Amino acid sequence: MEKLALAADHGGYELKELIKNYIPTLGTYEIIDLGTNSAESVDYPEYGKQAAKAIAKGQADRGIIFCGTGTGMAIAANKTKGIRAANCTNAIMAEMSRRHNDANILALGGRIVEPELAKQIVHTWLTTPFDGGRHERRVKQIG
Repeated sequence: MEKLALAADHGGYELKELIKNYIPTLGTYEIIDLGTNSAESVDYPEYGKQAAKAIAKGQADRGIIFCGTGTGMAIAANKTKGIRAANCTNAIMAEMSRRHNDANILALGGRIVEPELAKQIVHTWLTTPFDGGRHERRVKQIG
């Protein structure tokens, strides 16, 4: 069973909760909710780093992180070695982040991405495999 780390700041809290309840409809996943647990203001880097560290340490296979735009959380997560966080605003970006970049974290903006679109993005991201081949060489160059 694939383990998914979910984390959000206050700007992504509502979307995290919606997606947390949506993921079980897609298959068998173990969800590790790293917070935050309310819309009260918190610092996004703490939560982005927690999700990234959970993946880097093997406690989770992949992650989905949420903040107001998705950008801050992606930047924070990408500071961790081995993390490839992609901030996606549509399903094509989500698909290509998996196919070509082997993204292991999806970042979503709770103030940018509407709930139904977020579901499409998550579904695409979770079900799209990494293409490997020439892309594997490029991913290795990222470090």
